[in-house]
Amino acid sequence: MASYENLSVDHDDGVATVTLESTAGRNALTLEMANELVSVATTLGDDQDTRCIVLTHEGTFFGSGADLSQLSGDASDAPHLRELAGRAHEAITQFHRAKTPVVGGINGIAAGIGFSLALMPDLVVLGEDATLKFAYPGIGLTGDGGATFFLPRLVGLRTAKEIVLRDEAIAPDEAVEMGLATEVAPADEFDERLEAIASGLAAGPTHALGTATQLLTDSYERGLEGQLAVEADAIADASKTEDYEIGLEAFFGDGDPEFVGR
Repeated sequence: MASYENLSVDHDDGVATVTLESTAGRNALTLEMANELVSVATTLGDDQDTRCIVLTHEGTFFGSGADLSQLSGDASDAPHLRELAGRAHEAITQFHRAKTPVVGGINGIAAGIGFSLALMPDLVVLGEDATLKFAYPGIGLTGDGGATFFLPRLVGLRTAKEIVLRDEAIAPDEAVEMGLATEVAPADEFDERLEAIASGLAAGPTHALGTATQLLTDSYERGLEGQLAVEADAIADASKTEDYEIGLEAFFGDGDPEFVGR
């Protein structure tokens, strides 16, 4: 694994924890950070030893959006914004298409593209100090990072429009109620809860879990017959894995299955 300046990666028993640590203030996204996210997302996606990915942060900001200090505030910013969004989008696509579960751990402010990144994981744990905010209208921009893709799928179209148009801060309990996050963990239990969820997923049949989540996501693009066809292909492919053999043997035996993620 390469070394990075804007994030760190730790491996522990199948869990790869990516901690955002931007060299810019407030964990703002720079082009260098976006490029590093592409690199780590691609590397982890190809790593058979990684069975769960955790995306979290240091400090009070999960992400405050783009590094505004690099912008001029006029039309000359368009090429930079396009390049920054393009690289961030590549990273988000890689994480979203990972063949292993992705868990978000957010115990701070997630705004702008930090908000978008917080919507992407399969499961999201918020701390009591977390705040989610779309934030783009505050500087006259429209949103990127997949926010307009994930929002209506998570909360419905009407609520997604309300979040964008009102642009109000969303507290942790409200975020869970709306469907933006999975659960809220007390501040003194946040790290332990995030670790427990990630390790639990990593101990499961991660090939099957990753495929199942992709089937759910892609179902929006298909009719029933098309979805049934890819389900048939997917379950047939899953029967060729070691985890299927382990699971079936355990089902007819006495012990619990010890999946290997292959």
